[in-house]
Amino acid sequence: MPNRLINETSPYLLQHAHNPVDWYPWGTDALEKAQREDKPIFLSIGYAACHWCHVMEHESFEDEGTAALLNENFVSIKVDREERPDLDSIYMRAVVALTRQGGWPMSVFLTPEGVPFYGGTYFPNTRRYSMPAFADVLKAVTDAWKNRREQIKASGVKILQVIRDDLIESQGAPLDRRILDQATTTIYQSFDWTNGGWGSAPKFPQPLTIEFLIRRYVTTHDDLLLKMIVKTLDQMARGGMYDQLGGGFHRYSTDAAWRVPHFEKMLYDNAQLARVYLHAWQITQDHHYRHLAEQTLDYVAREMTDPRGGFYSTQDADSEGHEGEFYVWTVAEIRAVLGDEAPIFLNAYGVTEGGNFEGKNILSIARDLDVLAAMHRLSQTEIETRLETARQKLLAGREQRVKPARDDTVLAAWNGLMLAAFAQAARALNRADYRVIAERNADFVLSEMREPIGRLRRSWKQGKARLNGYLEDYANLAEGLLTLYETTFHPRWFVAARELGDAMLAHFADPQGGFFDTSDDHEALVMRPKDMQDNAVPSGNAMAATVLLKLGAFTGDYRYREAAERALQSAQRALRTAPLGFAQWLSALDFALGDVKEIAIIGTPDASRGLLDVVFREYRPSQIVALGTPGESSPIPLLGGRAQLNGRATAYVCQNLACRLPVTEPEALKAQLET
Repeated sequence: MPNRLINETSPYLLQHAHNPVDWYPWGTDALEKAQREDKPIFLSIGYAACHWCHVMEHESFEDEGTAALLNENFVSIKVDREERPDLDSIYMRAVVALTRQGGWPMSVFLTPEGVPFYGGTYFPNTRRYSMPAFADVLKAVTDAWKNRREQIKASGVKILQVIRDDLIESQGAPLDRRILDQATTTIYQSFDWTNGGWGSAPKFPQPLTIEFLIRRYVTTHDDLLLKMIVKTLDQMARGGMYDQLGGGFHRYSTDAAWRVPHFEKMLYDNAQLARVYLHAWQITQDHHYRHLAEQTLDYVAREMTDPRGGFYSTQDADSEGHEGEFYVWTVAEIRAVLGDEAPIFLNAYGVTEGGNFEGKNILSIARDLDVLAAMHRLSQTEIETRLETARQKLLAGREQRVKPARDDTVLAAWNGLMLAAFAQAARALNRADYRVIAERNADFVLSEMREPIGRLRRSWKQGKARLNGYLEDYANLAEGLLTLYETTFHPRWFVAARELGDAMLAHFADPQGGFFDTSDDHEALVMRPKDMQDNAVPSGNAMAATVLLKLGAFTGDYRYREAAERALQSAQRALRTAPLGFAQWLSALDFALGDVKEIAIIGTPDASRGLLDVVFREYRPSQIVALGTPGESSPIPLLGGRAQLNGRATAYVCQNLACRLPVTEPEALKAQLET
């Protein structure tokens, strides 16, 4: 007999629709029931691709005895964190305040008013890992609710105060250029020079940090920065965290050397990493980085794109009941596919009979081409050709396996990140197919996930858009649309981005500086979340600041710049002390304090090709570009009042509130951009 989750669209909620637990989705029915029956709420938050969420479901939520405890003593609510980042943000702060760590599945106990008083993450079904059994936790919370109610309520009030006080308040200090150097030094000091990246196991890719370092390298040409960038990108791409056959990156590495991944694949990771590898190719001209960017985007186009244009959210870590089963290989399986060509591949990817993961092999690059060439007495070119053929054969063979489950929900924020990646790759790599994918995605999100009044919805699935859009939805989509505008120069993308920027100012702004994560007409929660820290994705606040700075440059409207600067001022203290947690903010600060070049070109795209080639030949993160057709009005103020010289495509470069003389020759434009 299904529970109430059967009517939801979230794949994560639907996974639990046949549990014996009397689950409710978050909403008035559940909250009113808790108050009416005077029961505490058990709130469980996770997401479809979460491995330990599946484990806890199997151990506890499918267990009749555990379900009976929950049904008798609690109102149980299941939430998909990808649909409801507001609830996830509030209650994750509470769990971290209680336990000093967080993660998913998140397990939180609330009063009927929604105030958290106890929580954790995964609880096993029996006492192990130095953790209590989940059933024992339920019994203890039930006893405390019945016999120590006032103590519980007092604890909840304290926790709520802690997470409210945790919000960063505006400091009002002028933007400080020294923070960029201080942050760079701190990032350098914590760098792992052995394996690349930052931190130890489990080790996460940090594309926002790498992106900031690339920006700094473009400005300073500091070789040390380039070494950190290259070391990290190379090591990640060699290891098992990168899908060596199908392209794309897994969520994180369980070890410090990037060898053994947690196998789920997230849209947002691949969006940001594709863009980072693209930028690395632009600054180094190392074609291996271009190849990695293209493989990652090709994976998304192949596996994660809805026929109507939206991008799906995640692929699961598990298949056939085992984590990573889809991706691992035995020697016998490889020999069966490759035959006599198997030895080169086995040597290249370190495949052994004993394996490196539960008796099987996660593919990672074990030997370089020159070593393989010497071992097999072939040229490097021949080795490379044979390996590519082998990869294609194994990929085709892998396609016959049972694939991991896929969360085909389309989320506006994550689509904005991937839109930006495809749009920028289309421009930098001259890939018309990527441009088509980007334009179809933008068309889809704006037509299917935006209301006639211009407000966004958070998610879309099976033809239905739902939930109020959050700050990150508006900000990330606006960033993607601005990137697409600079690729196609179709004004509609700029107009849509500006409308989203105006909506952020109207519905999300905090009078104290920065932005709330929820709009002013969102449902009332125990607090209005305002998450400043960048995590696996940019915080909505940091991306809002980034987008508003760009809109200010395109329009000359100081409202955008002023709002962005106030947001940056509120974060500056954290940028000094914890740069790895505020890397998108650092990129925004670099843009705000940099010598941004505002480039307006008047001419048709074909006639302007030589000028555009100069503009986009190198990676210049501190520039914005607009193109207008001669004699036509434009909604982009940067193009206002510009005319061609002598009937030729003409470029105007402005910087620091001053404009250079217009030029028509590519070499003259190049000289202006280099000074």
